[in-house]
Amino acid sequence: MKNAPARSGTRPFALFEWIIAGRYLRPRRAEGFVSIISILSLIGIALGVAALIIVLSVMNGFRHELLSSILGINGHVMVMGEEGSLPDYDALAARIRAVPGVTRAAPIVEGQVMAAQNDVNAGVLVRGLRRSDLDSLTTVSKTLSPGALAAFQGGDAVIIGAGLARKLGIGPGAAITLIAPKGNVTPFGLTPRIKTYTVAGVFKIGMTLYDDSYIFMPLQEAQLFFNREDRASAIEVMVKNPDGDLGMLGAITRAAGPAARVIPWQDTNSNFFEALQVERNVMFLILTLIILVAALNIVSGLVMLVKDKSADIAILRTMGATRGAVMRVFLIAGTSIGVVGTLLGFVIGVAFCANIEVIRQNLSRLTGTTLFDPTIYFLSKMPAEMDPSEVVAVVAMALILTLLATLYPSWRAARLDPVEALRYG
Repeated sequence: MKNAPARSGTRPFALFEWIIAGRYLRPRRAEGFVSIISILSLIGIALGVAALIIVLSVMNGFRHELLSSILGINGHVMVMGEEGSLPDYDALAARIRAVPGVTRAAPIVEGQVMAAQNDVNAGVLVRGLRRSDLDSLTTVSKTLSPGALAAFQGGDAVIIGAGLARKLGIGPGAAITLIAPKGNVTPFGLTPRIKTYTVAGVFKIGMTLYDDSYIFMPLQEAQLFFNREDRASAIEVMVKNPDGDLGMLGAITRAAGPAARVIPWQDTNSNFFEALQVERNVMFLILTLIILVAALNIVSGLVMLVKDKSADIAILRTMGATRGAVMRVFLIAGTSIGVVGTLLGFVIGVAFCANIEVIRQNLSRLTGTTLFDPTIYFLSKMPAEMDPSEVVAVVAMALILTLLATLYPSWRAARLDPVEALRYG
């Protein structure tokens, strides 16, 4: 019977390779400096991954909340007249409402005025619309104080934002004075129009840009107040998919006719959301450098470990360990740091995003400072919305960078000459 051929080496990633790699990750006291580098590398990767997940989630939350608030109150498409007003607005709204994909088309009248009460003045935007159209504007109507919609009728009722109500020191049932710069025509020219209204209710959508400066008024009263007679400023249109391509824009344009201008929300807010996207991309690049620096620390740590363990490597080689086995030992050691750091960063990032508002409030109380000023960021609370595909991309990028960082030190360990290592090690 013929003898079986002798096996050369062991199978890849055998148990002894994991045992040796684990031993190298728990260095003796004399190797404390190498251990410190490994710990710093692990912490750096964890912080980088956590910071990336948190920042991307907060940026996504900002975009989602701002988009929901802006589009929820301003409409997805505005149809305006070439001369600044629309005469036959009801017929125009009916034609636009019949376009497939359109969920709402409401005529509005808008104008800038000064609101005054209790010796406090504030510049505000008045939007006139029918009660049924305000009811269908769920972003606002679902936050209204009780009885607000029922009282939203006649010539003296208005609904104001919670921030404006707080600033003026008023509430439902109180009086508010509105001053329009263009009012009555007299022999001496235009005089400001001043009228006092009753606050029918208060809304709060959580975005200070609107809560502090918006007033809703019945459509007919707004036409009288702004000298619009039987005209509307624009038709506010809502569609099913505002964040996608407005494929029905051409159909809306045809329904509006040649005397109207159709303006999608992308044109109105393009600069704002493009600035958010640029800031998000820059933050991604900056925080990726944290992971890259931590990966370079793995390189330096493993290079020092290879130099320190040169005698051990030589003994392993003389005992029959192949170059591939030696390379895999250090590959396992370096990659373990990256995997543990990445998983730790993932857990920290997800936990932080899930409790970001609670953490912000606690930090504000501890430091006595305002960490998230609603008057600056236009939102009443800090948003965070995790995108699973982005989280997977961050984790995959961290793992790939740490794997690449271990290749050179592992290859260098595998190329070590055992004779030279024993002679000079």
